[in-house]
Amino acid sequence: MKGVALGALVFMAVLFAFSFAFQQEVPGLAYLRAAAEGGMVGALADWFAVTALFRHPLGIPIPHTAIIPSRKDEIGRTLGEFVETEFLRGDVVRAKLEQTAISARLGEWLSVPAHADRVAAEASVMASSVLRALSDDDVRDVIEELAREHLIVPEWGPPLGEWLGRIIDAGAHRGAVDLAADTIAAWLAANHAAFSGLVSQRLPSWLPSVAQRLVDDTVYNEAVKFVAAVQADPHHAARVAIDGYLTRLADNLQHDPVTIGRFEDAKLAVFDSPRVRELAAEAWTTAKTGLLRSLADPESGLRRRAAEALTEVGGRLATDAALQRRVDTWVTDAAVFLVDRYRHDIASIITDTVERWDPAETTEKIELMVGRDLQYIRLNGTIVGALAGLAIFAIAHALLG
Repeated sequence: MKGVALGALVFMAVLFAFSFAFQQEVPGLAYLRAAAEGGMVGALADWFAVTALFRHPLGIPIPHTAIIPSRKDEIGRTLGEFVETEFLRGDVVRAKLEQTAISARLGEWLSVPAHADRVAAEASVMASSVLRALSDDDVRDVIEELAREHLIVPEWGPPLGEWLGRIIDAGAHRGAVDLAADTIAAWLAANHAAFSGLVSQRLPSWLPSVAQRLVDDTVYNEAVKFVAAVQADPHHAARVAIDGYLTRLADNLQHDPVTIGRFEDAKLAVFDSPRVRELAAEAWTTAKTGLLRSLADPESGLRRRAAEALTEVGGRLATDAALQRRVDTWVTDAAVFLVDRYRHDIASIITDTVERWDPAETTEKIELMVGRDLQYIRLNGTIVGALAGLAIFAIAHALLG
């Protein structure tokens, strides 16, 4: 386009030279000379204007030339402010989003199983990348700190005692007592032989074997009868004793410093520091390995359930008008909040990026972007200048002729 614009200027110069040389012999060529003069003036003026945007014409540092490289930073700031004030406004964003059926379109797209599978696959890749990027030592430290903060540091005795007291008051523990009695009864029924010699081995050896077996059988039968009595009688002495023990334990866990201290010592013995770190390492390693395996396998239960859930959500979004309104409102409000809160930071990307550009690089980028249209301005200037020159000469010749 530069060549075309320059060719138009050269063409006008050739016409001017030709018409100027022969206008005495052919008076009509004076009109051609005037058009050529106007065309050259228009071409040169627009060439100067276009060139002054990007560089100094002919390398001469004329004031108010090379505008883009010299005012690059100001242009970037102005552009950033324009985007911030005219585009990144809450009312503009809200008006645009309210005109867009975001949830309905998203629902229609997600309701297609292939699309849901694609989203699940992409999410799996992202999740796998995050898991691999996490430092195992850092995660173990976090798990250990959380375990220490929520398991070791707080006292368990008073809240556990209060919880146990509520269970006893509600009678919820009786089901556990019944289960224990049933379990013991079932064990006794299946393990009669375990009582052989249980007591008789401690009797004098001179007693006959029949007497020894009678003692063992008696012990077994009494045990069966005792358990059966506990099962049958809701107010059995054993049940009352258990209720009393649990009630005292619940009260001691809340108010007895000795019981509370013993319970805390037992807790610390279980959750000592080496053990906590070991448990944290095992928990993280197991969870990470399992997640990575499930995320990498398209046929894993995790991936299938994720895709099915996305498809189900898409179907609801596509058909449930009330849900669409809620989601659209939430998305719109969230977008407006983010724009209002961070619009200056978002617009600063433009300003900071332009400031980092080299002036020559900036000039080249912009010139390559709009330079073709600017060369059309030079070409149009040549044509308009020629027509203007011709019109001015013709009017002047008509008035003075």
